Order: sequence, then structure tokens, then C-alpha cells
Amino acid sequence: MTKLADIVVIAAAEAFRGDGEIFASGMGTIPMLGARLARSTFEPDLMVSDGEAFYIANELPIGGTDKLVEGWIPFRTVFDTLWGGRRHVMMGASQIDARGNTNIANIGPWSKPKTQLLGVRGGPGNTINHATSFWIPKHSPAAFTAAVDMVSGIGYDRAEALGPWVKAHHDLRRVITNLAVLDFECSERRMRLRSVHPGVTVADVVAATGFELVIPDDVTASRAPSEAELAALGRLDPTGLRLREVPEPL
Repeated sequence: MTKLADIVVIAAAEAFRGDGEIFASGMGTIPMLGARLARSTFEPDLMVSDGEAFYIANELPIGGTDKLVEGWIPFRTVFDTLWGGRRHVMMGASQIDARGNTNIANIGPWSKPKTQLLGVRGGPGNTINHATSFWIPKHSPAAFTAAVDMVSGIGYDRAEALGPWVKAHHDLRRVITNLAVLDFECSERRMRLRSVHPGVTVADVVAATGFELVIPDDVTASRAPSEAELAALGRLDPTGLRLREVPEPL
């Protein structure tokens, strides 16, 4: 039986479809599995790392150490790749709004936050310079909010305000959650519902979102993995870490 975690990883992998020979950088278990699964199946030219300092040429399981090294990518070199635009990162977001502005810094007012988070980290550079996607494990109005408390990564409204160069390089691809896949592929450049996971309705997603979504007439179901993709997932995640991060709904 296909698990929700498998659906989510497939959605993460699909975010990298068509990228070609760029650095597919996944932050966390699901994004990393998505990048590695895409490289193992339909996007073989992707460059993926071991999460430390090397590009790897083999099918490396999460936590694996048997690496076939094909290049060097220490932390300082990541910035050269980032600034050159030859990267697609999938990262997290504690808050996101309808235009794709994201927050990973703090919850509550900047002057006196209720919760201190990571800080803006690579959010500004990522969202200005290259393709960025997001994995948000719990789809709720607290995460999908009308206005973020602190802008860590810029959305389409801010990219447009910063001028032609930023507008040309700004590229928010996908937002993947435990309920659905969303994108910004509409003329308004607002968040659009792309697909719902099996067992989830459009109404479920709307109720879990704190702003108005663009909802097309043909919202499909998120696709299930093929047998070959399931086999690859078994090799990439032999201990089932994805199942712990994305439990089955009650």
C-alpha cells in the first residue's frame, strides 16, 4: 500500500523535473530524498551532495557512507553556485503568505517575538538568486498565514518591487505539505492549489489555509510512485525515515 510519505517524496522529486545539470539541494529528509529520487529516476543530470562537502555519483541512502565522489562542494563553494543561479533548493518555512514571502526567523513582533527560530539564514540569497521550493510538514493557518511576522525569503510582490534583475531570477517552484502541492503558476503570481494528496479534498486545503488560494477547475490528485520509484525509495531510505517524518493521517 502506498503511504502518504511516498506521495510526498514523489511530489518533492517532481519539483526538480526539468532542472538538468544544476545543484539540487534538499534541506532535511523529505527534500533530500526528493532530490536523490529525481536523480535516480527521471532527472539523471542533477547534481546532489552528501550534505557535507562532496557531490556524489552513486545512489547514496540517507545516512549512508559508501560514497562515489564526483566533485567538491564545501560550504563556501555553495555560495558561488548560489550566486550563479545554478541551484534549486528545497527548504522549510515556518510561515508563508499568498505571494510566497516566507519566515524562518521569529514568531510574533520583531521587537518582542514570542518564539525565536533559526534566523533568516540563506532565505534572502536563495529566493533572489535561484529556484526555491518549500516543504512544510503541517499545513495549517498558522503556517499559511495572511502576513508573515518576519520576511526571511522574498515572495513575488517583493521581487517585483526590487526591479527587473531580481524579478528575472526569482523563481518559487513548489510548496509541498502533508495535504497538497501548491505553486505560483498563474498570472497573479499568487499561491495556487496544484494537487491534493489521496484522501484530501480541496475544502480540506482551503480550511487549513489562512488566505485565499487560487483554485483551478482541474485540481488533480498528487501522483503515486511507480514500482521503479518505490524500489529506488527503498534503496535511498532503507530504514524508513520518511515514514517517521510523514505519518499516516488518523
